[in-house]
Amino acid sequence: MSDAETAAGPGAPRGGPDQLDEALLATLFTQSAVGLGVLDPQLRLVRANSLVEGEDVGEYIGHRFTEAFRLDDPDGTEQLMKRVLAGEGPARDHLVRGRLRRIPGDREFLVSVYRLDGPGGPGAPALGLLAAVVDVTERQRARARNAALAAVRDAVGGSLDVAATCRSFADALVPGFADLAVVEVVDDVLRGADPPVGPLPPGTPLRRAASGRCDAFRDTAEGAGEGGARGRSGVTRRLAVRTPYALATTDLRARLVPLGPDNPWPATDPDGARAVAETGAHSLIVVPLTLRGAVLGLVSLYRCGAAEPFDEDDVSLAVSAATRAALGIDNARRYEREHIIASTVQRRLLPQAERQQAAVDTAHVLLPGRDSGCWFDTIALSGARTALVVGGVAGEGLQSAIAMGQLRTVIQALAGLDLEPEEVLARLKDTADRLADERAALPPADALQSEPLSAGCVYGVYDPFTRTCTVARAGHPAPLIVGPDGRVVALDVPEGPGLFSTDSALFAPATVTLEVGSLLAFCTAELLSGDRAAERITETLARPGRSLQQLGDDIVYALPDDTRSAGAALLLARTGTVSDHLVATWDLAQDPTTPATARVLVRDRLQGWGLDEDTVEATELIVSELVTNAVRYGTPPLRLRLLLDSTLTCEVHDGSPASPHLRHARTVDEGGRGLFIVSRLASHWGARHGPDGKVLWTEQDLPEDERNGAGGER
Repeated sequence: MSDAETAAGPGAPRGGPDQLDEALLATLFTQSAVGLGVLDPQLRLVRANSLVEGEDVGEYIGHRFTEAFRLDDPDGTEQLMKRVLAGEGPARDHLVRGRLRRIPGDREFLVSVYRLDGPGGPGAPALGLLAAVVDVTERQRARARNAALAAVRDAVGGSLDVAATCRSFADALVPGFADLAVVEVVDDVLRGADPPVGPLPPGTPLRRAASGRCDAFRDTAEGAGEGGARGRSGVTRRLAVRTPYALATTDLRARLVPLGPDNPWPATDPDGARAVAETGAHSLIVVPLTLRGAVLGLVSLYRCGAAEPFDEDDVSLAVSAATRAALGIDNARRYEREHIIASTVQRRLLPQAERQQAAVDTAHVLLPGRDSGCWFDTIALSGARTALVVGGVAGEGLQSAIAMGQLRTVIQALAGLDLEPEEVLARLKDTADRLADERAALPPADALQSEPLSAGCVYGVYDPFTRTCTVARAGHPAPLIVGPDGRVVALDVPEGPGLFSTDSALFAPATVTLEVGSLLAFCTAELLSGDRAAERITETLARPGRSLQQLGDDIVYALPDDTRSAGAALLLARTGTVSDHLVATWDLAQDPTTPATARVLVRDRLQGWGLDEDTVEATELIVSELVTNAVRYGTPPLRLRLLLDSTLTCEVHDGSPASPHLRHARTVDEGGRGLFIVSRLASHWGARHGPDGKVLWTEQDLPEDERNGAGGER
């Protein structure tokens, strides 16, 4: 055994150390899956292997590393190598972007750089560098695709607005996956209609719902491939025939389309071809937005400039992302349709016009939004009184609007019974409890069965003769009062239980005397929530010299944006009195001759008001019957009052709490026809009770000319 073999050990391969090193280098440079390059101290390649099969390594030798790989940031990479060369330690897994000579398009590399120490060790001048290069382009592309798909999953579906869903979808794909993205939706789908079953009929209008572009293309022409729409959201177009866009909506298949001067289809869509040329787009993926065979819209994705063209793997990702987006758009469309139906129902169930009241001027503001259960009302009561109502059913959708309509109908019926506010709310809560029981009794499979009901209401009655307002509330904010001096206070009304709550506490009213010209503001809870919302409303209401409509508009302008999106209702009422010229009041004696006296007084007053003879005679008969009934069955004091407004109101007050009842007298009966006659002559009649007795009242409709005359005299 030679001395060399003995030094190397019995298991060492034959040959000297130089031969072993050379064999090791040869094996590494010919069989390694990693690109290897040896650089001299001037960072020039002196030895390298082929990074990809078929590549000519000789083209790299003698060139600087950054030139051989044509890196996007050569200065940064060279600075890194110089630090390694200076002995600052190796650099591992440095991600760079560049290009290979034999493969088109951008590539991404992971570069690790190691110092080659000279014979003197680490402190001696370096012989050069060893660079290990791994092509991670496909890995990075796969990672980018996964990131884009994850971004779509995270971003799409969180909104129930079609346009917002489309914007989220476009933003998730740009710039990580595409340079430009255009999302178009069938125009009717944006309005909540059912999408057409594919193929999409020719000429179907598509409305741009969203678009996205990376920063590098924000200043270029917008709207690539959309018929010259120039990128503005909301623009509608009809697809040109014999284009990839039209074909994708015909056979419902995604398409990968290289864009270039040799394409034949741009001739049929010159505006779109011009827009594509202006953006520098060279690669296009067109994907129809489909769900269960129906076509919701179209997605167009572009890559521009030096970006790598799309490939078939990108098409698969685009299809998966479009499927997710289509589901989100369809969910938003369904919500939009239900919201439109609920809003329509709500509008139809609310007052269609401002109702003129005897001594109250009113104005309202209804903010449409997610909450479709809020309502307001002004109800004319007997004696020139006015009921002011604002309420809301919590929740969204058609069921909230229906529940709102049921409660509003009930409260209108209860108001006509001349009940006190606390009695109205107590009976309204009884109705709400029955509605809740009916919902709880639904089959368990019915989704509505598990949705609890929640609602609140505030009910107030203003009496212009006493200038008092009596208010009760059920789980609802108290109204605000603004005096003629501009001072704003919240009416101190005990809060009663919500209409659908299990709380059985009683409702307690509060009564306040108001100065003429005071302002009452009834509003839903949404108006008082949010950043300084209550303070803003108070400041706005205190502004002098504003009409009710102007005040309502100013309140809307001052509200936070989230209030407007939720929806709310506001009812404003400015108090007044009834003109003395339009009211006549007499204290009468409890005497059999009083009916005759009352007829004379009434005729004289009505003739002074200029009413026709038919009205005078009918009123005489009504008053005669009411006064006769009060004289026979009532107790003092006895008082008669006439009120001329859009109708003619007669009121007879006496101290007895007992109410008469309408009877249908038989032919042989000598009496019992009084209230029947009254009910035939008057359009409305009824009785209301107070602490000092009862009032029987009637209302008679007046001819148009007499109503106008009365209004002009006020």
